Amino acid sequence: MLNEVIIPKTITVHLGSPKSSARNITLPFSDYLKNVASSEIYPTWPYDALKANIWCQMSLALNRIYTEWYPNQGYSFDITNSTAYDQAFVEGRNIFDSVSCVVDEVLGDFLQKPFYLEPYYSEYCDGKKASCKGLKQWGTYDLAKRGYHAKAIVQYYYGDTMTIQHTNLHRTNKSSYPNHLLKVGSCEDAVFNIQEFLNGISINYPNIPAVYPVDGIFGPQTKKSIIAFQKQFDLASDGIVGKQTWNKLSRIFVAVRQMAQLSSLGRPQGYFKGTWNQKLLKRKSKGMEVQEAQFYLQYLAKYNTALSTCDIDGKFGPQMEKSVKKFQRYYHLIDDGIIGKATWSKLFTTYENVHKEKKK
Repeated sequence: MLNEVIIPKTITVHLGSPKSSARNITLPFSDYLKNVASSEIYPTWPYDALKANIWCQMSLALNRIYTEWYPNQGYSFDITNSTAYDQAFVEGRNIFDSVSCVVDEVLGDFLQKPFYLEPYYSEYCDGKKASCKGLKQWGTYDLAKRGYHAKAIVQYYYGDTMTIQHTNLHRTNKSSYPNHLLKVGSCEDAVFNIQEFLNGISINYPNIPAVYPVDGIFGPQTKKSIIAFQKQFDLASDGIVGKQTWNKLSRIFVAVRQMAQLSSLGRPQGYFKGTWNQKLLKRKSKGMEVQEAQFYLQYLAKYNTALSTCDIDGKFGPQMEKSVKKFQRYYHLIDDGIIGKATWSKLFTTYENVHKEKKK
């Protein structure tokens, strides 16, 4: 998985379903998008309907690029032209002028949920022959006729919090794998990614131990978790991250976070950097945010006997609620056992201050 959203200079399209023996074709990304839009929507539709559809088509394609969806499965292409899996592409077709102009105007725009890093997987359908929970293409025509602008059309289908972001980062697409083995002693951003992936995966696979702190240092704890991951997914369990393990880590993280679904849990923005993503954490909450808060509580309890510890399992249960209430009372916060902005901010800043002090 990439660490930033890019507009690839080229994209490789498989002219069939993923497992078919069809040809691959590589072409400039903007040409690909113009082809998709010309294949799926009508050039006479209102401008805002065209724009909303092209935003969705671009966001879906950029999600495939960002998550390395097909390369991580061993395929030599980025996307297919099968509408059962991706979106339409017709080799050699005519491109509509109105569509081409809108693509040139919005190239680099994509949908993104607040506090998520990846382009949103903006699943859609025509709304006549097929039905889906996402955008309905013929519905965009009706909405535009009723005066909806493009962003309002997108938010009508994907929710009021959906944002339109933009990137000017145009570059050749290349694998996120750093092209060298990562093992005990490695210290770099790629190790941070490994720890992030392992922690996200451990929510669904509790036999894989979480790795905290997330510090980009490949130590014994990271090795132990990698070995458990490799055993879980039938890889050579040597505790070393080569390309095969890297790709599998990325692929499983994308799967458990549902990053290629409308209901995506997303890749959290500001992970382990103190960012509060506006989610209230309370009894029965589950996920990486809960896991991160559990680490802060556990760490602080080691150095303050007035606080109590809790397990790092990503599940907000009675033990964690008790620990949160003790923390809140100690720091004169409302002791409701719920982690909102005030409690989250105090947790992180207290952890950060204690951690810095202990490192001296």
